[in-house]
Amino acid sequence: MRQTLVTLVLFLLPLSSGSAVLNCDMSAYQEQQGLQARLDNDTLSVLWTGERGASLRLDFGIDGTQPVIRQMAVRGPDWSWKPVATGLKPDFLVTSGVRRISHQQLNPIRDLGQPITPAVIEKEKWKVFWDAPLRVPGLEGVNTDLPRRDDEIRRSPATYNATSCKVKTDGARIEVSFPGLSMGIFSGRLQYTVYRGTNLIRQEVIAKTDEPSVAYKYRAGLKGFATEGSRVRWRDTSRAWQKYEFGGAVNEGPVALRARNRLGLIETPNGTLAFFPPSHKFFWAREIELNLGYVWYRMDNEGSFSAGVRHADYEEMFRPYGVSDELWGKRVNQSRRFALGNFAMYNAPPGTWQRMAAYFYLSPASGEETQRAVLAFTHNDQFKPLKGYQVAVSHFHTHFAEQLLDAGTLDFRPPWLPAFRALGINIAMMSDFHGDGTPDDSGDMRYNDLDSYFKACARHSDREFLLMPGEEPNAHIGGHYTAVFPKPVYWTKVRLAGQPFVEDHPKFGKVYRTGSAKDMLELLELERGLIWQAHPRTKGSTPYPDAIRETAHFNSDRYLGGAYQSLPADLSEKRICEARCIGVLDDMNNWSGPKYLVSEGDTYMKFPEDEIYGELLVNYIKVDPLPRFNEDWSPITRAMRAGDFFVTSGEVLISEYAVEGSGDDRTISAQVEWTFPLDFVEVVWGDGKTVNRQIISTTDLAPHSSKRFRIPIRTQGKKWVRFAAFDSAGNGALAQPVHF
Repeated sequence: MRQTLVTLVLFLLPLSSGSAVLNCDMSAYQEQQGLQARLDNDTLSVLWTGERGASLRLDFGIDGTQPVIRQMAVRGPDWSWKPVATGLKPDFLVTSGVRRISHQQLNPIRDLGQPITPAVIEKEKWKVFWDAPLRVPGLEGVNTDLPRRDDEIRRSPATYNATSCKVKTDGARIEVSFPGLSMGIFSGRLQYTVYRGTNLIRQEVIAKTDEPSVAYKYRAGLKGFATEGSRVRWRDTSRAWQKYEFGGAVNEGPVALRARNRLGLIETPNGTLAFFPPSHKFFWAREIELNLGYVWYRMDNEGSFSAGVRHADYEEMFRPYGVSDELWGKRVNQSRRFALGNFAMYNAPPGTWQRMAAYFYLSPASGEETQRAVLAFTHNDQFKPLKGYQVAVSHFHTHFAEQLLDAGTLDFRPPWLPAFRALGINIAMMSDFHGDGTPDDSGDMRYNDLDSYFKACARHSDREFLLMPGEEPNAHIGGHYTAVFPKPVYWTKVRLAGQPFVEDHPKFGKVYRTGSAKDMLELLELERGLIWQAHPRTKGSTPYPDAIRETAHFNSDRYLGGAYQSLPADLSEKRICEARCIGVLDDMNNWSGPKYLVSEGDTYMKFPEDEIYGELLVNYIKVDPLPRFNEDWSPITRAMRAGDFFVTSGEVLISEYAVEGSGDDRTISAQVEWTFPLDFVEVVWGDGKTVNRQIISTTDLAPHSSKRFRIPIRTQGKKWVRFAAFDSAGNGALAQPVHF
């Protein structure tokens, strides 16, 4: 009865008094309880039920050819509509530069004797990591075709020629779109999406360009908020609350806020509007995770202001470290190189529909209560504990042992350690000796480095946190790779003429020297180590693993698969690292036996004030309890080798997964939970040559929910199968392939 009353009251609304009739295509709209749209003269009203039964409303219109939000409102305790904001306009700006391939990608192709043709450059430039299209003239030696020029950079605000709108129902969501958008070299439409069961509003430009070699970033927001009675609030990088009350001078441009959790809040007398970017898809791969200010406000005049999301133009230098002048200078130079050479932005291949999104969260509650509701989508920017699993990350060049030795004590607590632990991580597989130590030594200097590394990991591990001393040795196997062992192993990648493969050392016991792929594979088999291709098909692994698919080491069970990270960033893809990472996963399983994706960071120094969560993917490994440092770690490596883990951005979790039954007719069973509204789940399979998929829409499911999916599959003609789930913000989780 109460829901019926709410529905009736939703439609007894005073709408705009304008006389022009809004032309809006409602043919794809289906009315349903708690999610409705109504067209009345010049206003389209969208009304929906949010979290905890909140009644929410957006009124859209077109003034001239400009789409507008006439009102954002929440229903108050007296059942009247309370406007949180009125008279808003979308604010979008795109900044574009020229995409260039890096020498880091070209060098391993040349080393294999493969030709560098225009077709190769066109294909590989879209996977670049080392590129900074807005840095003029560019860092010499990093990219081809330098120097960059100022006239390559274009900054274009959105303009609108909207004469109509379109309303579409998709499950438990409504999409409202306005065609006729132009933004420099991009053209397309403006779209808003609301979701029953949550207060989220997604505002996005969906646009494409036909120009070649476009790299870009965007700024998105809303303008027209009233300064009277409003203020902007956020938490700074130390988690202290900050605010801006207006009343000062007008801003010339956006004021970037280095806000914790990438979240800003507009507090008004009638409620709060939070603004924030997509939690993972918004970010591209970098070497560090400095908070560059991802939300902004701008006081446009004494009476109004704007707010939204943004990216910086450039990377900044991380804080160097080093007690000694030598180490300090070394890290200053490294920090400078990162800042000048790496800030790749998004890819926009010609004809691809790029989705440039910002999120808003409309609430009748206070700012702090709204903040808690928004952070529930990312579990407070932590990786949620899952019974029977450990949260694991890998591939971090923090120069751990070097920093402790420079400090003069293994008891020095490095700043990245509390940063990891605050995220809910249980296992960190580190990668020292990448620009530090003596990895090219074939004897005692190398073994002493390893000994310090092992002792440092032991000193800073505990009952709930294990540091595993991994490495990115980049020798013999082909390309770059990560190596881990189930215990500390003394080995070197250098074996000089006459030196034995293995021998007993008077101080360190058994030690190994490797000088070939055969040596490396024998070491892995003897010590039950695992390797996987770091950043496959890009950076120093550009032609790999393709170039080694016929080798003994690739087809060995010691070769686990490839790394998973958000590189490159292409907002036309529904999945994180869709073409490169997920593509190589499927190809590897068609080529060989079971191969898996392992989430990696592949970043350097970090600090507690960094914004790490949005730029990190993790592994949930099925092992319990967590081994201590002085115990056998093989339960971890065995679980990984068996595929008993899944990779995720954190918002989507697959707590159970199995292919049940026998014979040709089987069932995929997966227990999935999510926070953002779920978009789809999929079953993907290969036959040894091709890859196919079945996509199942989940747009009818509620946010902050869970479900057991049971999907029949016929295995005849299939070599392997896997399962994945992705949400409406581009976050997702992938279970590892199962071979038949």
